[in-house]
Amino acid sequence: MKNFALTGIAGYVAPRHLKAIKETGNNLIAAMDPHDSVGILDQYFPNAAFFTEFERFDRHIEMLKRKSSDFSLDYLSICTPNNLHDAHIRFALRTGADVICEKPLVLNPWNLDALESLEKEYGKRVYTVLQLRVHPSLIKLKGKLLQVSSNKHKASKQRHKVTLQYITSRGLWYNFSWKGDKQKSGGIATNIGIHLFDLLIWLFGDVLNYEVDLNQANKMSGKLQLQNADVDWFLSIDKNDLPTGLLEKNQRTYRSIKLDNQEIEFTEGFTDLHTVVYQEILNGRGFGIQDSRPSIELVYKLRNYKQNI
Repeated sequence: MKNFALTGIAGYVAPRHLKAIKETGNNLIAAMDPHDSVGILDQYFPNAAFFTEFERFDRHIEMLKRKSSDFSLDYLSICTPNNLHDAHIRFALRTGADVICEKPLVLNPWNLDALESLEKEYGKRVYTVLQLRVHPSLIKLKGKLLQVSSNKHKASKQRHKVTLQYITSRGLWYNFSWKGDKQKSGGIATNIGIHLFDLLIWLFGDVLNYEVDLNQANKMSGKLQLQNADVDWFLSIDKNDLPTGLLEKNQRTYRSIKLDNQEIEFTEGFTDLHTVVYQEILNGRGFGIQDSRPSIELVYKLRNYKQNI
């Protein structure tokens, strides 16, 4: 049984991490969040220590280490706002823990270089949650694409056309939270789109070129030229962009990826893959810094894109 701690326990994604820690047979010893709406702990780890101040959380972990030579914090799971990921990863490595961090690992690509150095210095690993890479139907699709590209005759003719639409309606609260602050979240492409951009790069290869056609606080669109595909993408948190009729059905999210005009079905299981990711990490097969680098570099370029006038 491994010892876990978790920062950002009051956040939206934290319950998936709690479930994963529990389902993989491990223990949460401490959690931290400046907000105290953390009753979710009762369902999973009611005996976990809880702190609203990072300094007291830090001190508690240090006390446990000094109290017993047998104690170790094996993993820190990070579910905090995006701009805090880098600092909390560094804390974990200095403490002697491996890291499981929600995406994006960091907002700026150059911070990845520093984290790689710290991994080597402390002999620990930084993992991230790229759950779409363990989605059964997407793994099967990647296998088919690799099979086609291995045939040189077909590969010379094969270039895919991909259309991505991801609309996830958000209320007025979004603009007043850290998610609506570009300095903290990285904006729409980073906060909403990074897992889908990672998926596209994983499926279709390196980014060769990119354009941004629309760049607003609540929506973005553009084009990607990948090694094996041309992509038109659209991301939005505006409910008015939802296809007609979805709101009446109380459906506030629309995901669509079309490959050569054929829909890729991955809606089922989209939010239920954290336990699989945790199991892969515990078995030594998790996704690390190098896996996350291409999508982090891409979304950094997208949010800083300057259109030619």
